[in-house]
Amino acid sequence: MDPVTDSLNEVHRRLRGLRDGKVADHIPQLAKADPDDFGIALVSMAGHTYRAGRTDRPFSIQSVSKPFVYALALGDLGPEEVLRRVDVEPSGNPFNAISLEPGTGRPANPMINAGAIATTAMVRADGPAERFRRILDCLSAFAGRVLDVDEEVYASEAATGDRNRALAYLMHSAGSLRADPEETADTYFRQCSVRVTAVDLAVMAATLANGGRNPVTGVQVVPEPHVVRTLSVMATCGMYDGAGAWLLNVGLPAKSGVSGGLIAASPARFGVAVHSPPLDGAGNPVRAVAALGMMSERFGLHIMHGPGLRAATVTGARRLEHGDRTIGVVTAQGILEFTEFEALVQAVREVTPPVPGWMILDLTAVTGVLPGPAAGLASVLGDLAARGHRTAVAAQETFVEATEGRPRTWEVFRTREEAVAWCRNG
Repeated sequence: MDPVTDSLNEVHRRLRGLRDGKVADHIPQLAKADPDDFGIALVSMAGHTYRAGRTDRPFSIQSVSKPFVYALALGDLGPEEVLRRVDVEPSGNPFNAISLEPGTGRPANPMINAGAIATTAMVRADGPAERFRRILDCLSAFAGRVLDVDEEVYASEAATGDRNRALAYLMHSAGSLRADPEETADTYFRQCSVRVTAVDLAVMAATLANGGRNPVTGVQVVPEPHVVRTLSVMATCGMYDGAGAWLLNVGLPAKSGVSGGLIAASPARFGVAVHSPPLDGAGNPVRAVAALGMMSERFGLHIMHGPGLRAATVTGARRLEHGDRTIGVVTAQGILEFTEFEALVQAVREVTPPVPGWMILDLTAVTGVLPGPAAGLASVLGDLAARGHRTAVAAQETFVEATEGRPRTWEVFRTREEAVAWCRNG
């Protein structure tokens, strides 16, 4: 019984046949990617991992590395100095555009190539070897495991990276890049060639969503104020010249890469990553953009969506003994969105009787259920029935309407007292 995974599987099933887009070929090694690779991974603030599709397939991180190195540079130099060298304004241009401020050579933002190259150079180190070691250590801490470099991708990047070298030389000539252009470009190529999986990226995104603390390892990777700045730049600049449409339609801080990776962070909720190599004209993975749009709508994830002040969702979870019967009772309140729904599911798991028995979900204080959680709850209740449990739901009309049209494997009552009486006498 895992309704979150069920929801991811549904999104995956609906989009796996999408054939739009083209695999990147400006880096020859990337052109070898399987266009049918498609995986979705999600990591919650509780450290739980959910996945659908091919989520363990390794690929190079590419531009998805940019926000994490930006957070590292913020810690090394401080926000003011970093801003003095790299701006934070959307460029409205492709990822590899020459978006440099006239007169200073300052890049438009750290999410385009020019800004990312400048950001890489800002990581404190005695030389390029130490600089890359610190970058790799940072990415590994975000992922919660030791990462490595795909040497074949690195060689391919280095052999075809003249445009990025040109950007480095332009910034160096303007005075905005103080490090050696060749060494900086080479470090950037290695940074982009770090090997990850969709699950790695989901943990990394979840660490940003959790204020810089890795929810799996518990390690505080970067300070929370630097995360706020990083997520802000991701929200406005992370999807290149498609950033405006992304923020309007999906509404989550995000970053994409030309190898088909995409991360999004839902602050205080979860981090999600999708891998699918075919890209749209802006360089964003087509299936990933569609998947996040679908998930945002189903779970009400848009950052401008205001559910109001939140109290604890689960207000009670226990087992009652009535003669030879064991009755599990879970009580919830408020609006059921993703985080609230996950907490409710965990509570149901904890109090479900070990042998077929009775379960009561007291949702009379639940005032709203979004489509994703409604489908998930129906799945949970169906699973309980399949395992031999008899289930009663005490709920307002909002829950009944939200689950309308789904096979009903539970009894519905208006009050908790009616549900308890049914369990005791049924």
